[in-house]
Amino acid sequence: MGTFAEKYGPFALVAGGSYGLGAAFAEGIARRGLNLVIVARKKDALDATAARIRDAHGVEVITIAADLADVDTVKKRVGALGVEIGLFVYDAAFVPIGPFTETTEDQLVSAAAVNVRTPLLLTKLFSTPMIQRGRGGIVLMSSLAGGQGSPNLATYAATKAFNTILAEGLWKELSPLGVDVLVCTAGAILTPGYEQAENAKPAPGTLSPATVAEKTLQALGNGPVVVPGVVNKIGRFMMTRLLSRRGAIGIMSKNTGDLS
Repeated sequence: MGTFAEKYGPFALVAGGSYGLGAAFAEGIARRGLNLVIVARKKDALDATAARIRDAHGVEVITIAADLADVDTVKKRVGALGVEIGLFVYDAAFVPIGPFTETTEDQLVSAAAVNVRTPLLLTKLFSTPMIQRGRGGIVLMSSLAGGQGSPNLATYAATKAFNTILAEGLWKELSPLGVDVLVCTAGAILTPGYEQAENAKPAPGTLSPATVAEKTLQALGNGPVVVPGVVNKIGRFMMTRLLSRRGAIGIMSKNTGDLS
């Protein structure tokens, strides 16, 4: 159906688009000719990313500084823009790191809000007009951590599993209606958050944000799931198809068990 911009334009909204993987998605989308709405909490980082993309690609970039845990505010502010969102990318995440016994109730609430409630409701919001137009795209971010229990990342992993299953179901439902849905099941990514985590070990198959974003955008429209990187594809196959659940959790624990 024509070019990327014709199918998914005129605007893409990237949630969590101020830096790291979200900014890489914004760059990749702008390079394909779409205008952008980027949403994140930190206004200074948003403005800097927006200015860089405008200068590099000559597209319109609108920023919304908002807490993605507050989905009602985000919906109101997006609605007030009056722009047509043809592509929705949800990259934002709240990651409680460490033993569940030391995770606070507020952290659990934030993880459920940012990682589950907001992407679910924004997917509903943006998919409705996409269906009416007969075109559009939705990208949700998941993680290899969500393929099995992940000690010291238990809550985050569970929320990523939710996004995987949601996207797979919607891919089948919405594809006949002209809307492409894709979940990116990524391994370790060299984002600021990953680099700042205490005791984080360099994981096999670690990729740059630009590589993950590009592989994901290239895969949009070609199936329900993309796993960027050969090492990560092999790892996912082993963890989900070959090993027992007990074995997969044990291997994951070797990578995440010391995180704090």
